[in-house]
Amino acid sequence: MGELEALAEFVNLYFLPGVAVGCIYALGAVGISLIFAILRFAHFAHGDVMTLGAYLAYSLVASLGWSVYLALPVAVLGGALASVAIDRVVYQPFRRSPGIIVVIASFGVMLVLRSLIQLFWGVDVLNYETGIRKPIPLIGDFRLAQKHIIIILVSLAIAAALHWFLSRSRMGKAMRAMSDDADLARISGIDTEKVVRWTWLIGGGLAAAAGVFAGINSKLHPSVGWDLLLPLFAAAILGGIGKPYGAIVGGLAIGIAQEVATYPWISDLPLVPPAYKNAVAFFVMVCMLIWRPTGIFKGRVL
Repeated sequence: MGELEALAEFVNLYFLPGVAVGCIYALGAVGISLIFAILRFAHFAHGDVMTLGAYLAYSLVASLGWSVYLALPVAVLGGALASVAIDRVVYQPFRRSPGIIVVIASFGVMLVLRSLIQLFWGVDVLNYETGIRKPIPLIGDFRLAQKHIIIILVSLAIAAALHWFLSRSRMGKAMRAMSDDADLARISGIDTEKVVRWTWLIGGGLAAAAGVFAGINSKLHPSVGWDLLLPLFAAAILGGIGKPYGAIVGGLAIGIAQEVATYPWISDLPLVPPAYKNAVAFFVMVCMLIWRPTGIFKGRVL
């Protein structure tokens, strides 16, 4: 195999898929970082909110024949509203309680959501689409799968919209103020409960989008969000917990690292077997916690 062919294989089969997976991690990790920044607890049910959004999209695809991309906005809205409802019913009564109580409550929410998903949609592995789509040729031997193009482009658009919201809108500025000092924000006249609602809307919507993209990228099953929870937290910690922009960088870094680690760098065998890709995320997370607990962007410490 020539050098150009080897490079094309690396880019087509490892690097670009890693970017797509990194975009999925980035969307999910941003929600984790926002929730931690505003509410000061690690939301372990976040992965199952992703799964819920993915199955909401599947319902529209299976029952109405919609394209999964057309169903994506509905799934995002469903995930956002479900997150607000969960906060109102479960987390709001513990708003002034120690963080560990809310974390334990999030484990309960996680189990309830997964059980409801299994009850309504079953436990079988599902697909949004059947058949195989040919990759789109770029230059020479370089190819790019259509699903990866859409995941990357839509994720970039969502990241741009989030940047505008956090930096330019009044609510975005209020969220940043509450992230810095919740008590000072409250004294300054900021409606903190409204900020919390917006945090759940954004976090839940991004989680649902990440769940749909995860289903597009592979397959859909009730544990898809749970399986991604470790890489999501690794991405949030790598970028700096509580830092949305750091979560985007961390998500891309973890996604690319996981896929590139399966490349046969030394011999004809993968450096890391594909079944153990999550170990790369765990390794990066542990190293970051030891070397720099605040992450790349100097976020909060868990």
